[in-house]
Amino acid sequence: MTAQTPPTPPFRDTTLSFAKRIDDLLSRLTLDEKIGFLHQFAPAVERLDVAAFRTGQEALHGVAWMGPATVFPQAVGLGATWNQELVRRVGEAVSRETRAMRTRDERIGLNVWAPTVNLLRHPLWGRNEEGYSEDPKLTSAIATAYTHGLRGDHPVYWRTAPVLKHWLAHNNETERDTTSSSVRPRVLHEYDLRAFRDAVEAGAVAGVMPAYNLVNGRPNHVSPYLREQLRAWTEEDLLVCSDAGAPSNLVDSEHYFDTHEEATAAALRAGVDSFTDHGTDGSKIVGRVRGALERGLLTEADIDTAVRRQLSVRFRLGEFNPGADPYAGEQPFDTPEHRALAREAAEQAIVLLKNDGPLPLAPDTRIAVVGLLADECKLDWYSGSLIHRSTPLEGLYERFGAERVEFAEGVDRVLLKTSAGTFLHVPPAPEAPETARGAEGALDPALLAGRTDL
Repeated sequence: MTAQTPPTPPFRDTTLSFAKRIDDLLSRLTLDEKIGFLHQFAPAVERLDVAAFRTGQEALHGVAWMGPATVFPQAVGLGATWNQELVRRVGEAVSRETRAMRTRDERIGLNVWAPTVNLLRHPLWGRNEEGYSEDPKLTSAIATAYTHGLRGDHPVYWRTAPVLKHWLAHNNETERDTTSSSVRPRVLHEYDLRAFRDAVEAGAVAGVMPAYNLVNGRPNHVSPYLREQLRAWTEEDLLVCSDAGAPSNLVDSEHYFDTHEEATAAALRAGVDSFTDHGTDGSKIVGRVRGALERGLLTEADIDTAVRRQLSVRFRLGEFNPGADPYAGEQPFDTPEHRALAREAAEQAIVLLKNDGPLPLAPDTRIAVVGLLADECKLDWYSGSLIHRSTPLEGLYERFGAERVEFAEGVDRVLLKTSAGTFLHVPPAPEAPETARGAEGALDPALLAGRTDL
């Protein structure tokens, strides 16, 4: 006798629609398995050969935190280019590197948390560097271009699945997990929502991330706008991923609900599908969902709705069609083309407000460079690890020769003496790294998942 090959389950049948395949997979999952899918780090279901899945890979202007990658100009610089096709190409390069890096490190996720489309209301907001512009039309145009690049151009499969941040009216500088943004209806529709809407309607967005703050007294993670506005803009299943720690904030800092079971149920019913909370430990979220079910605050149908949205993204990313996924073999990484594109983007991001005559520099001109930042390579929180580091001063030395460039710090240094006559100095931190930020390798997602500044 010969062993018979077990029949292929419908969710593995590539001739069926994604919707029918998702229906089949949902019907095979137990309630406990479906609850486990609600956490950012969804565990594998080995009996069905379904892999673990992680929502969230930072990719604001390059693959962040996971080792060396091409670093493109900050988002505010990309916005300053006013060049949608250039930004689309940047998004495409970032998504290609995401795929290529994932072939070597499975911790790198394909559900990318980018771009940030919050509008730059005030120059003192500490996260202005992450957004594109103060103008909703320009912001939405650049965001749409970037997400098209991240998504890819295949009609069915996505290279990466971008999530827009941070929904909604998120410009709070302090106490942003407890402060409320007061937004009038006209401002809401013509300003804040407009920055999100075009990218969603263009079909290049897999979801959004609600912000920590409240809007008109209600936390964004239980906002009716998720259903009334966001999900009305598209027929696609959008995956709403909470910001890090935000589900717990509904009780712990905002005191909007009395219990975590009530808060978790309200967020799930409002439209939050994936809970980013307590790092890689999903047990607390699982316990809260079970408690909400026992209290009648949730139904299994509520859980099915959220799991369906996650599975929709996973199917579009080709997870259940590895043989048909056109992006599965992506390998380009640190290519000459990507380096040239990063330089092109940097050149177009520079804005010259006024030229009083010094530019272009004459061949025999001596150049004075003043200021400490001239010899610094500044990296933002969402930067990747630089493959090659070069400061502005080093670039001038290389271009014009060190003999033509004079550098001065442009600051006074003050030495303070103790009463004993010794000079004060700042000792290095006991565990200070020897290399600067950006020279390290990949950071473990377990260390990043609990951050409250995502």
